[in-house]
Amino acid sequence: METAITVRNLGKRFQCYTPGKPRTIMEAVLTGGRGMKARDYFWALRDINFQVERGEMLGVIGRNGAGKSTLLRLLGRVGRPDEGRITLHGRVGALLDLGAGFHPDLTGRDNTFVNAVVAGLLEREVRQQFDAIIAFAELSEFIDQPVRTYSSGMRMRLAFSIAVHTHPEILLVDEYLSVGDKAFQLKCIDRIAQMKTDGCAVVFISHNTDQIAELCDRTIWLNRGRIQSEGEPTTVVEQYLALVKKT
Repeated sequence: METAITVRNLGKRFQCYTPGKPRTIMEAVLTGGRGMKARDYFWALRDINFQVERGEMLGVIGRNGAGKSTLLRLLGRVGRPDEGRITLHGRVGALLDLGAGFHPDLTGRDNTFVNAVVAGLLEREVRQQFDAIIAFAELSEFIDQPVRTYSSGMRMRLAFSIAVHTHPEILLVDEYLSVGDKAFQLKCIDRIAQMKTDGCAVVFISHNTDQIAELCDRTIWLNRGRIQSEGEPTTVVEQYLALVKKT
């Protein structure tokens, strides 16, 4: 199989500040700049190594603060690692924040064009895909309304539909399948399964361990920024749940 994602010795750190860090320029001036410098650093991710092949779905589990979303953001090129490297082969479709790329005052139609072009499609390609995007999202009645009038579920459906219709070769999914009604969740799962069959590599983060065990080919358990376990999904999920029950 051909490798789509390679992660080697990945590390990402963030600065820690004192609790009284100035929040505005005025506060910084009045306090003489005290608290502006980082007190220390903490590593959100360290020594992360894995590969994802084309047509493979990798699940990522772990508690809040384990580094899951940080990992997905780095894979989606939102930020840079402080150590190691990430190698991606193919167009990336990322579902990281619920409709974060939407402008609230633009219509669903306008946001569809903007986001699809940003994702790498030409305008003529968006026009060719437009009807299919709206049909999948089930938003034909509302597509010319401002996105600020949409519910969170409607924004999710539109964002997901845009992402999967840009024909990504790598799909990054952060908790998306836990949002929206059950029927649309199943529709999303079916679409992702078809994309896998067509050779798309998928990285899926979720707190829903049942979905991870059912959908994924392999699973990584992150614990405090490091890989605690990696392997067959059911086995890794059982290890994770056993630890959770002890604490």
